[in-house]
Amino acid sequence: MQRRRCCGRARLIAALTFVLLSAAAPAPAHAQSDYPDRPIRLIVGFAAGGGNDIFARLVAAKLSDLLGQPVVVENRPGAGGRLSAEYVANQSADGYTLLVGASGAMSIAAAIYPDLKYQPTKTFVPLAMIASFPLFMVIATDNPAQTVNEVVAWAKQHPDKANYATTSPSFTIATELLKLKSGMPGIAIPYRSSNDMIFSVISGQTMTAIADPPPVVPQVKAGKVKAVAVTGAERSAQLPQVPSMAEAGYPVVDIHLWSGVFAPAATPPAVVAKLEKVLSEAIRDPIVSEKLINMAVDPGRGSNEDFRRVIDADIVKYKDVVEEAHLHFEE
Repeated sequence: MQRRRCCGRARLIAALTFVLLSAAAPAPAHAQSDYPDRPIRLIVGFAAGGGNDIFARLVAAKLSDLLGQPVVVENRPGAGGRLSAEYVANQSADGYTLLVGASGAMSIAAAIYPDLKYQPTKTFVPLAMIASFPLFMVIATDNPAQTVNEVVAWAKQHPDKANYATTSPSFTIATELLKLKSGMPGIAIPYRSSNDMIFSVISGQTMTAIADPPPVVPQVKAGKVKAVAVTGAERSAQLPQVPSMAEAGYPVVDIHLWSGVFAPAATPPAVVAKLEKVLSEAIRDPIVSEKLINMAVDPGRGSNEDFRRVIDADIVKYKDVVEEAHLHFEE
């Protein structure tokens, strides 16, 4: 009788152990292959109507078609996009909560905030770059300068009038990099939006601004402001008459901002692979690409590893500028 009781207890323990181990085991491969089986959220760290929000909604619509599930854009603005990154970093790594992160909240934030609560390519898996774009340096139409070097010379001759408009660390770093390489003087004057920056140049409140294409291109085409350079090595298709910074003699002033999609780092590899594939298809879709180009941005290209390398290289570049220019930014 005692022997039978011992055997029974042994079988019970074995059965319970099997159940516990089964519960703790990773989800079977077929569960991941069913992804997605419910709606996906794209978290955007800016208010509705801004550039990153528009990028997210454009891609979300195509992703919904490709995945057969709703892809819902959710706006969580604050701290230049950093709050949304912190939020996504703390969500389940199951592929159902993704981040649309801009370079300002990712690579630039990593370069300027030593206590940042996340690291762009370690806390997250970069899935795909949606779009990238250079910046334009603009001056007032009545400024006698016609080139970047003439702007630099004018600023040196009029140091009391040498200032520049900015709305974020992204634009500040771009202008400070030019100052470092050219010796141009200039005090930063903060504004609330890119449109305000451009109007400050038009009205003569500031000497110059280096800003993103959407507010610049229409004003240049309307003759309200003069563009003297585009950051990077190539001219822009939107304003092909404007020389590049490389042509002007400043190849190091190669600033391209971007927006991309990220997943928490622990997301299963099978889910990551599927998201990379469908995001690439969505961004390269002819209709999506055309809409992005019409917004004066370049559709994202390359693999997720290419995107990762861009982010890591940007962090190093921006850290160097911050240190050399002795810049300090409030969180």
